[in-house]
Amino acid sequence: MKRFSKPRQVLPARLFSEHEKPKEVYVAHVDGASRGNPGPSSYAVIIRSSDGQIVFQLGKYLGRTTNNVAEYYALITALDYAVAHNIRQLRVRSDSELLVRQMQGRYKVKSAVLKPLYERARKLASALSYFHIEHVPRELNSDADSLANAALDQSSGLSSPARTPASNLTPPTSRTIRARFRNGALHPSEPLDLADGEEVELTIQRK
Repeated sequence: MKRFSKPRQVLPARLFSEHEKPKEVYVAHVDGASRGNPGPSSYAVIIRSSDGQIVFQLGKYLGRTTNNVAEYYALITALDYAVAHNIRQLRVRSDSELLVRQMQGRYKVKSAVLKPLYERARKLASALSYFHIEHVPRELNSDADSLANAALDQSSGLSSPARTPASNLTPPTSRTIRARFRNGALHPSEPLDLADGEEVELTIQRK
């Protein structure tokens, strides 16, 4: 009797087994800090290439918000940089269990403040050919933690956030973003990369 073998299942290209780790993966350490929760907050991102070289480093003061919001801003900044610089494979390490578990789909996002940030992060991550996020102990995220706290210490405005020369980013003079009007204020769906107290001009267009 002639036997027929079952057709081989073809998996999507972006699904990588942890036993078959892709090559040329960039690694991002992200962290958010808040003194008061809500209170003065900041975030930090350090991205290294597959050979361990730092290609991007940023410590940014956010203003008054929560630690969880700061954590999401850090993640979105890392993903934004990856997409903008054609980095196709990214592994993110964070000491925030909430952030990691929500991005993994293990925790639901119940906060109305975090939902647009979560959706933005998921959209950016889906643009990569490989994305993996993992929870690490705080001591293994100490560089990003120190950078975030340094940004808080500089929040008087006397010093500007630290960037590595490799980042080579020039903020655009104009930018279109989405925002939701709630409780008398506009809530942007993504980081604005503005200094505390900086003035901007808004043009409102209903969607």
